[in-house]
Amino acid sequence: MGLKTLYGRWIAVNALGELFGLGLTLGVGFSICASFDVGGVGGILLAFGVAVFSGTIEAVIVGLLQWWAMHPWFPAISRLRWFLGTLGGALTAYVLGYLPSTLMDLSQTAAPAEQAPMAEPPQWLVLLLAALLGAVAGAVLSFAQWLAMRGSVRGAKIWIPANMLAWFIGMPLVFLGIDIANRGQPLWQSLGIMAVALLVTGAVVGAIHGAFLVRLARDSA
Repeated sequence: MGLKTLYGRWIAVNALGELFGLGLTLGVGFSICASFDVGGVGGILLAFGVAVFSGTIEAVIVGLLQWWAMHPWFPAISRLRWFLGTLGGALTAYVLGYLPSTLMDLSQTAAPAEQAPMAEPPQWLVLLLAALLGAVAGAVLSFAQWLAMRGSVRGAKIWIPANMLAWFIGMPLVFLGIDIANRGQPLWQSLGIMAVALLVTGAVVGAIHGAFLVRLARDSA
């Protein structure tokens, strides 16, 4: 199988992985939080815990699909090591990603009742912060995957900046999809918008770090 096949497989599994993995992660997290009538500090901490641990769903789906797509070209990479690296990196990225908003929510809860709520930031700032968050999350996730690559893939260190670039571009697409899906349309339309946003995000992210993966496969041949 040629490198074009690797690239196509990689884009496809990342698109499907984010559609089902991140889609189920968001859906399960929302459903669990909605089923508990917990307010105040307890509700905030519950939401944080559910959001982080529901990320296991995305890590399992994406990690196994990625390994399946790349295995013929990288037979030395262990499925277990790749899966554990993806899982550990994803959970760490979720903690770092949700921690700032959780701390902000806790600080607002502790603020005096008469204090005016903080104004919502403009969309351009939200998307910029999402891009920076994506770069950090990409670095965390790919570092754990790099640990599974090193020693068996020559030049594997480029995997970290590849993922930083991919998620710098991909994360704003997720936030944009969430924003568009929450504009008062019927539920089925919101779900459709999110599905398209996640599918496109996965394909874009896969296309970016997939190009680096193809380079690694070519150099390791």
